[in-house]
Amino acid sequence: MGINNMVQFVKQLSGRMTPNMYASVASRTDAASIAYLRQLQRELKREDVLDVPFSELKVVVFDLETTGFDPYKGDRILSIGAVKVQGGKMCEGETYYSLIQFNGEISEEISHLTGITKEALMDAPPVEVVLKEFYEFVNGDTLIAHHANHERKFMDHITWSIMRRNFQHRIIDTSFLTKIVEPEKNLISLSECCAHFDIQIEQRHHALHDAIATAQLWTKNLTAIQALGFGNLKEVYAHLATNRR
Repeated sequence: MGINNMVQFVKQLSGRMTPNMYASVASRTDAASIAYLRQLQRELKREDVLDVPFSELKVVVFDLETTGFDPYKGDRILSIGAVKVQGGKMCEGETYYSLIQFNGEISEEISHLTGITKEALMDAPPVEVVLKEFYEFVNGDTLIAHHANHERKFMDHITWSIMRRNFQHRIIDTSFLTKIVEPEKNLISLSECCAHFDIQIEQRHHALHDAIATAQLWTKNLTAIQALGFGNLKEVYAHLATNRR
């Protein structure tokens, strides 16, 4: 079973969802469908990109804007932005962005920071539709994010809430390359990293623009890491593991 089958299954699954649902769909699908999804998830988990040469590596760099830092305490995803990168170059026109429907209150601080209004969120697509679209856009590629723990925590939560399935995609944090390329620098935030590498962010705290800036950070570090003699992710991980001993 390939990743295309998984995309088709997600389409079929999403067709059974009601517009305002943010809960389990497991009880509304038959046992055969659940078994099928589990098999696809296992296959996705087995796909390994560690040996893929950097010149061929396909990734999706993404960013989330959220109401806070903890989905398990009620914080929600407000928007998703993503861009495709292959072999160290951004794929022209290959971007995804969407707000996510939310009828609750968002703080003035978050609204001011992100530029997202309550009215815009009320008219946005429901979360299950956005998740389906995002999965189709990713299509099984490895995910990249800056401070990836934040993105992983929210993707874990939203995937389980809607599909009662664990989020299986590998997410790589941009910082692990930055630490090798600039070992003496204490570069933490996306703004600090972009300033150091002379990357312009068109609109900070906008999911798509932050994703594009993160993609530029990834490609610059990818070029630098290859110049240091690294050919794939496995070699980078091995180097980091050795230096931690």
